[in-house]
Amino acid sequence: LGLAAGLFFIGYVLVEVPSNMMLTRFGARTWITRIMVTWGLVTAATAAVNSAATLYIARLLLGFAEAGLAAGILLYLTFWFPRRQRSWALTTFILMIPVSSIIGSPLAAALLAWGQRLLGVEGWRSLFLVEGVLTVLVGIVIFSFLPNRPRDARWLTDEEKTAIENTLDAEAAEQRAHGALTGLLEALRSRQVWAMAVSWFAIAFGLYPMAFFLPTMIKSITHSVGGAGDVSSVLLSAIPYAVAALVMLGWARFAAHRTAVTATAVPMALGVTGLLLAASTHSGVPFILAVCMSVAGIITAMPQFWRIPAIGLTGAAAASGIGLINSVSNLSGFIGPYFTGFIANATGSFTYALLAIAIIMAAGLAVLLTVGRRMERLDGSLS
Repeated sequence: LGLAAGLFFIGYVLVEVPSNMMLTRFGARTWITRIMVTWGLVTAATAAVNSAATLYIARLLLGFAEAGLAAGILLYLTFWFPRRQRSWALTTFILMIPVSSIIGSPLAAALLAWGQRLLGVEGWRSLFLVEGVLTVLVGIVIFSFLPNRPRDARWLTDEEKTAIENTLDAEAAEQRAHGALTGLLEALRSRQVWAMAVSWFAIAFGLYPMAFFLPTMIKSITHSVGGAGDVSSVLLSAIPYAVAALVMLGWARFAAHRTAVTATAVPMALGVTGLLLAASTHSGVPFILAVCMSVAGIITAMPQFWRIPAIGLTGAAAASGIGLINSVSNLSGFIGPYFTGFIANATGSFTYALLAIAIIMAAGLAVLLTVGRRMERLDGSLS
């Protein structure tokens, strides 16, 4: 199970940087549409797998199809939002992670329970089929309405387009004056970019095992009191994401007046604490409360983190640097679920896996505080 979950991220690791280069060449509208449509088609095709081998192939193909979406959108937001507004823009984007879980968990539970009757195929197959079709439809909507740059937006006046692009150009010039990287290869060779990749790896490492195994964890931890069924566990797993959405929105308002490093480090520390508490509890309600703390901290840290690379990267360096950071971090998507599944199978519980995840996140927090502070001192202003 862990291997099947992790294979998805091989494509992510290999394709993120080239994907961002393609986005800058062909435009966000065309390239994000390509990602969404191929992603949806492969997801829908996964409904037809009939063996472990075909499942592994489907997961690999899905990773290659979807790779570049997150990094591409993160880059795309820098085309539109000046630094002062970027915290809210990033928060809104990352907010879709908990929102998708809040909406997706009941939908997944319904399809698992009633998919056979509604669509005539097994519940899990109907889940992949519906998700794939919806993703293709979203791709069509993106192609119809998404402008590449402010100058292409039909809803903006000429004055508004000029104001946005002049502000962004002025910020880019200021960044270059402070020594920001501008070249593609400069970013790929930068120690600071690699350090940020390590920090983002640690944040993602905290989230991915939760995303893949939380229903299983809940079912396991509640087993001694009668257990939660598959559908109930899926529904309960939406609770931490609902809490995370509220915390992230509240923190974004406060964090807008703090440095990017502080705004990222505080929720990261909360996430580590939640993981440690989850590892130490053995009953249902305390476990879910601890997971709420952990998931809220991790997800809240995510949009604030992406304010940091923008301090030292602009132009082609931003495209390659964001792609590199996301690419390296996605190793956690391969390692994390496999690592978690392996330890859980070896020990019979998720306790030691949660402890290990907390240690990795704490190490990433230390790197963030060290390197991020240096970047902010070079920038000389609140990011």
